[in-house]
Amino acid sequence: MKTVTIYTDGACSGNPGPGGWGAILLYGVHRRELSGGEAQTTNNRMELTAVIKALECLKEPCVVELWSDSKYVIDGLSKGWAKSWRARGWVKSDKKPALNPDLWGRVLELAEIHSLRYHWVKGHAENEYNNRCDELAVAQSKKYQ
Repeated sequence: MKTVTIYTDGACSGNPGPGGWGAILLYGVHRRELSGGEAQTTNNRMELTAVIKALECLKEPCVVELWSDSKYVIDGLSKGWAKSWRARGWVKSDKKPALNPDLWGRVLELAEIHSLRYHWVKGHAENEYNNRCDELAVAQSKKYQ
């Protein structure tokens, strides 16, 4: 399988409020940037949307090195929280409803196609790809302000 590196980020002005997401896909010498936004959303929804949109670009099963500064995304996947929420009908262990089940469900569908490896990166730090994803996300969120 091909190995693709994906960086993602989400941004929101207010939470909820106008939001944007950005993603960068890297494969060999190839680089693709994606971004989008919504008028009324949350930061976590934008973080998840970035992952979905990036994974949906892959035309075949891949090994994916997924980098995000979102603990919500990385922990939800790497610690199996999202799978547990789905197994309990989108209810968390504290009996409260899991947020964003529509997006988590799609992320889990895509994760079953690919072999994902999860990496948390400190946001607004020295990682050029994370910083670029943040720029893309913020620019998109400003379109809805």
